[in-house]
Amino acid sequence: MLNYITRRVIGTIPVIILISLLVFMLVQAAPGDPADLLLSDEATPEDIASARERWGLNQPVYVQYWKFLVAALQGDLGTSFRYADPVLLMIGDRLPATVELAVVAILIAVFIGVPLGVWAGARPNSWVDNVGSFFGFFGISMPSFWFGIMLILIVSGFLNLLPSAGRNTYGIADDPITGFYILDSLLHWNWKAVWDGISYIILPAIALGTNMLGILMRVTRSSVLEVMHDDFVRTARAKGLSEHKVLWRHAVRNALIPIITVVGLELGTLLSGSIIVETVFSWPGSGSLLIEALNSRDYPLITGTVLTYTFIFVIINLTIDILYAAIDPRIRFDK
Repeated sequence: MLNYITRRVIGTIPVIILISLLVFMLVQAAPGDPADLLLSDEATPEDIASARERWGLNQPVYVQYWKFLVAALQGDLGTSFRYADPVLLMIGDRLPATVELAVVAILIAVFIGVPLGVWAGARPNSWVDNVGSFFGFFGISMPSFWFGIMLILIVSGFLNLLPSAGRNTYGIADDPITGFYILDSLLHWNWKAVWDGISYIILPAIALGTNMLGILMRVTRSSVLEVMHDDFVRTARAKGLSEHKVLWRHAVRNALIPIITVVGLELGTLLSGSIIVETVFSWPGSGSLLIEALNSRDYPLITGTVLTYTFIFVIINLTIDILYAAIDPRIRFDK
């Protein structure tokens, strides 16, 4: 196992470097000069030239990338052109909001999608299967940005049940501890702030997690439907076990590998795909920060944010691979 993890970690290094190179080159090739966009309209050509020199934009692209790579290997992602703050600190301030949103979205998808998929797979062509298939197709085909706008119009605008934008109400939150608003409120025993955080996160989490709910339901249904005809299921039934135990103790456990794979991949996708949902709901996460960086051609902030997403995605995939052996003892990575 240790050798496998070591090989995987070493193998991810070229991937991260290649992605950083591609992102750096694509950002450089995009139209627009950061100095022209960020300086005021009264800036003289000398001011623009001075800014370009200060930010290193007057150097060749390969020199800029080499300096960025060397600094990144030392834990320095540079300084934002627009905000003049360290990129790493800015991402650290915004990333907890994105992670919190992704975690709540994936919890919604798992707690609804997996049971629906299990029941649909255990009772094919029944009313449960029809209901599950409806939710599955609805989630897969529904664009998250359009669904988010509809939630705002109906739930917030028409019914006035939940807030439509932001992350918390001003003046309710206590001093942050971890950066996760709901968790910090629980640590402070501030139940008003806990409900405040939940009320703000429900709509964006539903909009973000609906697509994953549909995918997870369809994958779970197919996986359970496949294992329900295996020999070990027939043996469990022959022993006289109840259908509930056969389904949840035997069939579902052996169907977990593709389910966990989808959950891991979709969690990484939720983190990177939350950009649109964060924009729709004005959620102050790293996704909205990336949009701001793209609009102002903030090269260090763009590259640093994308690299952070890449690193998180690699860690999630490595964790999922390690979980395989814990779920299915037949899997041995050292062979």
